[in-house]
Amino acid sequence: MTQNLDVFVLSDGVGETALRVAKAAFIQFPEMNTTYTKYPFIKKDEQLNNILNLAKEKKAVVLHTIVSEETCDVINEFCQDNGIVYYDILNPIIGTFSQMTHQVPIRKKGLIHELDKDYFDMISAMEFTVSNDDGQNPKGFLEADLVLLGISRTSKTPLSLYLANKNIKVANLPLSPVTGIPDELWDVDPKKIVGLTNDINVLSKIRSQRMIAYGLSANTTYSEEDEIQKELDYSNKLYKKLGCPVINVADRSIEETAAIIMEILHFDGYEKG
Repeated sequence: MTQNLDVFVLSDGVGETALRVAKAAFIQFPEMNTTYTKYPFIKKDEQLNNILNLAKEKKAVVLHTIVSEETCDVINEFCQDNGIVYYDILNPIIGTFSQMTHQVPIRKKGLIHELDKDYFDMISAMEFTVSNDDGQNPKGFLEADLVLLGISRTSKTPLSLYLANKNIKVANLPLSPVTGIPDELWDVDPKKIVGLTNDINVLSKIRSQRMIAYGLSANTTYSEEDEIQKELDYSNKLYKKLGCPVINVADRSIEETAAIIMEILHFDGYEKG
């Protein structure tokens, strides 16, 4: 039998941390019909009192990530006095760490969401990478921290986006024997270029599945092994001419390939920026 449950999520910040914890917990009870109501940026006593009285009326569960001790005490005492099920997410952990380290917490709200330099660098890298996906802007090769090359289905785009999250500006270029190479590529430092390749049997399988997903026949020139071999030969010849490192992505996760790329950049004495 399905049960209805109201969950009130309270925060003196954005409230995303409390909401995620609540959803992570209650998703383990699929028979429950759970309704989440988020109350962010709680500041005024009157606002808080209205929320708590509504929680009492609805018999809601209260979860909060309030860092102010005074506000925390108000919430916890009200819930205890009125039989409201509640969970104080942050303060038990903060208290334990304070005892362990013998340090007093600063209790400043919203620290996890502060927009520092790293955050802005990451956003800038993401914007650059999206704008320079699939060779959209050849001039971007000269501005990129990293240029990824590869024939179709060598993980260029997912790798680019993953590395952009590491604050690396990535441009990538799909390779094909029937398309030309932008002149700008030859002006890029080979230490900033990584060539991606894959095993022919893996490529054939991936491409066949892609055709099927599009509602087309699996047996096309795109997935035919002889044609794939021509593409591989073409890309390998280009990599040799450029003098860039080459990574085979077959049976490697995006994270593993990205780690290898980061290692290559480091060992080459390359620093982004």
